[in-house]
Amino acid sequence: MAGLSIYLAGEIHSDWRDRFRRALADQSVDADFLGPQEVHSLSDDIGETILGKQPDARYRDLMGARVNTLRTRIHMGRADLVVACFTEKYRQWNTASDAGQAIAMGIPLVLVRPSDLVHALKELDAQADLTVETLDQAAAAIAYVFE
Repeated sequence: MAGLSIYLAGEIHSDWRDRFRRALADQSVDADFLGPQEVHSLSDDIGETILGKQPDARYRDLMGARVNTLRTRIHMGRADLVVACFTEKYRQWNTASDAGQAIAMGIPLVLVRPSDLVHALKELDAQADLTVETLDQAAAAIAYVFE
């Protein structure tokens, strides 16, 4: 199958990206993957690493967020598709932000979310190209595009 460039938006604490990559490989989908910095400490520290010590925690977080936002916009702009995965355990503000960015940029969006988040994510669900509950369903839908 033709290669896709997929931006994987979502929390960086669990192994969902590895499981999704395996699910796509099982569907014989050739894809390159982009996404946020998966090394949490590097992501948190990058503002001060580049710009130097900040006066307080607020500015430390803000400068880190600005560098990470630059990364996200560049990588997402190269993507053919965004998969935004909401997992059970972690807070998901960055995932929601990235999903909204994909919608604003007109990049096709597959939203993966458990059934207990239907109400919380109803607005994103309404704007996504497809909403599924599992990574396997997302992989099957992406594979179908090439059938």
